[in-house]
Amino acid sequence: MDITTVADDLIVAHDGLEVIRLEGLAPETEHEVRGVTVRTLPRPAGELLCRFGTVNDVHFGEVEAGRIDEHPEGPIQRVLAEEEPYPETMNRAAVAEMAAADLAAVVVKGDLSVDGTAQEWAAFEACYRDAFGDRLAVVRGNHDAYRGQSAYAGDRWIELPGVAIALLDTTVPTKTTGWLSPEQLDWLETQAAESDRPVIAMGHHQQWTSGPRSEDYFGLHPDASDGLTEVITRQRSIIAYTAGHTHRHRVRLLPNGVPSVEIGCVKDFPGTWAEYRAYEGGVMQVVHRISSPAALRWSERCRHLYSDFGVDYESYALGTLHERCFNLHLRSDVRP
Repeated sequence: MDITTVADDLIVAHDGLEVIRLEGLAPETEHEVRGVTVRTLPRPAGELLCRFGTVNDVHFGEVEAGRIDEHPEGPIQRVLAEEEPYPETMNRAAVAEMAAADLAAVVVKGDLSVDGTAQEWAAFEACYRDAFGDRLAVVRGNHDAYRGQSAYAGDRWIELPGVAIALLDTTVPTKTTGWLSPEQLDWLETQAAESDRPVIAMGHHQQWTSGPRSEDYFGLHPDASDGLTEVITRQRSIIAYTAGHTHRHRVRLLPNGVPSVEIGCVKDFPGTWAEYRAYEGGVMQVVHRISSPAALRWSERCRHLYSDFGVDYESYALGTLHERCFNLHLRSDVRP
């Protein structure tokens, strides 16, 4: 059994295809879930001002999960002949859950497609744009620009009650790695300096935070990562940077104490979307496992992707509960 979600009022566990939900709970209280003690999150101070959701790595057009280049190892998971494509199954279920959650916005942080084809983007649009319309904000990922495409390019500033989102285009066309230009960092600094509310910066590529510096780092280039950290250090309105790309849930603290967050993918295990609850006194991140029966059947099949390569994908992708569900604290006197 996995304790997959905890909020101030909610605990969710998954035991195979079974979903155990405890709802209407009090903040900061302990509950037993089949012998496991789980404590709800503290609720940030003040009024709840809005909720918004994010997804990333939705991969419309993908037909094999767990494939690494041309290697035959995996295990590689494919749908059966009578089943619909798994990106359709997972994304439609994610959209249904988000549509039921009264979200002010839905942000898609890249890798809408597997190869950036018109057909793949049309499938993405039919699933997400038809559901959320003007509430949808999208930025590209590396899979959307491997052939130099420019669709969904550019940065966006999104203001919601109680929080602003700086959506950054970290993609380098034709490359897997990510980058932020000096002009983008200047834009972020200006926007954050003028913001009258807390800011969450978002992009597709995760930050480099430590270890060997490399031009080929599988994420945001170390130089660009350092530049982003410097902006965050100076602009105390920025309370987090969140990304996708790695298909995992992980949190690392920058030297300034701000969390650099990674959110797992929609398309396979554990199959998640992230909810953000903006209060006057802070923002809560709550990761939800997509829980329709069809989605759970597929994501359960993907628990052990890459095991032929010695990867514990189950632990890697799921991360810890504290890396999925937590509060983002204000750093300044900025108030909604």
